[in-house]
Amino acid sequence: MAGIVSRSKEPAVVQTVRSTAAATISYVVALQLLESQAPPLTAPLTALLVVQVTLYSTLTTGVRRVNSVVVGVLIAIGFSALVGLTWWSLGLIILASLTVGRFVRVDEFVPEVAISAMLVLGVTQVADTAWDRVLETLIGAVVGLLFNVLLVPPVWVEAAGDSIEDLARRMRLLLLRIGEELTSHTPVERAAARLHEARRLDNDIAEVDAALRQAEDSLRFNPRVKEGLLHRIVLRTGLDTLEICAVVLRVLARTITDLAKERREEDLFSHEVGVALEELLAHVADTLVSFAVLVTTRTSDSADAAEERLTGELAAARTSRDNAAELLLQGIQRLPREWQLHGALLTEVDRILDELDLDHRSRRLMEELDRHTRERREKRPRLSALRDWVWGRTPRKNSAR
Repeated sequence: MAGIVSRSKEPAVVQTVRSTAAATISYVVALQLLESQAPPLTAPLTALLVVQVTLYSTLTTGVRRVNSVVVGVLIAIGFSALVGLTWWSLGLIILASLTVGRFVRVDEFVPEVAISAMLVLGVTQVADTAWDRVLETLIGAVVGLLFNVLLVPPVWVEAAGDSIEDLARRMRLLLLRIGEELTSHTPVERAAARLHEARRLDNDIAEVDAALRQAEDSLRFNPRVKEGLLHRIVLRTGLDTLEICAVVLRVLARTITDLAKERREEDLFSHEVGVALEELLAHVADTLVSFAVLVTTRTSDSADAAEERLTGELAAARTSRDNAAELLLQGIQRLPREWQLHGALLTEVDRILDELDLDHRSRRLMEELDRHTRERREKRPRLSALRDWVWGRTPRKNSAR
């Protein structure tokens, strides 16, 4: 039952239900408004194309989709008045649709011009009936747009947050595996396997980025959300930080692999140093998860608890780092072989901790907020001035700095 409930909240499931409802409604409306002998299938076709998973994508891509369908229908009207459906007329209508689609600037929806033209040409042989297809298209477009405006799509922030936390937990498991293997002999093959795992994190980041883009779109123009810009920036900068940490983690795995190549017949570290490094990487791993929880937390009380936990994890990681650094220094003084790899290992840990630092996080958020506000004012100065006037805000002047 829990699995069914979680599935029902997935974007694909919600989109399927919404598209089905919008297409069915548009078909019923077309039946009531038009007196056509042929079934008004162009109406549900257009509604399917217009209804998107977010309101922002509906408003931004819906116009181009409707334009592509209308152009395809108009092309089909011209062909239906002159010729019937033959192999050569089909080829001509596809060629004409793809060519005209480039000029009417429907962007990625050029193939839909040809699809609409072929569908209409297949069921239309009379020009008067063809004009019904235009009306059906408009009905489907209106129903699709109203469907998403009146029944606003869900906000996908929670799904994006779960993806970010899952990414952090995968990074945590990899760090724990690496740390556990430092207390015993580590063959080159095993170290290389961990390096490949770290490289595969790029694929995970791409999937999280797609989920986050969908969440960002769901926050735009959505009346359910009051602080859409802030939520988008918090999630986006959080993913950027984890992506940087993933890159550093990949470098860390490469450092250990290089060290394993140099010490094929012996342990990478003494037992005492290996235990210290295992403890250090465990703290770093927990810090990554705490950071992800802080980024994805939306309530103030939970955010305070998450920030307190992250602060504690960072302090423990830095203490463990200093202990490991002291033990590594003592070992290098006794046996300075591959000292540069030991230093690189500590440097990579420092970089991860610096990225997760709360002060660094706050500065990054303020920089992104300022940048977005500045770009919005430069792009739409009159709209920004009106918004400031409505909310009683006074724009900051550069001269006051």
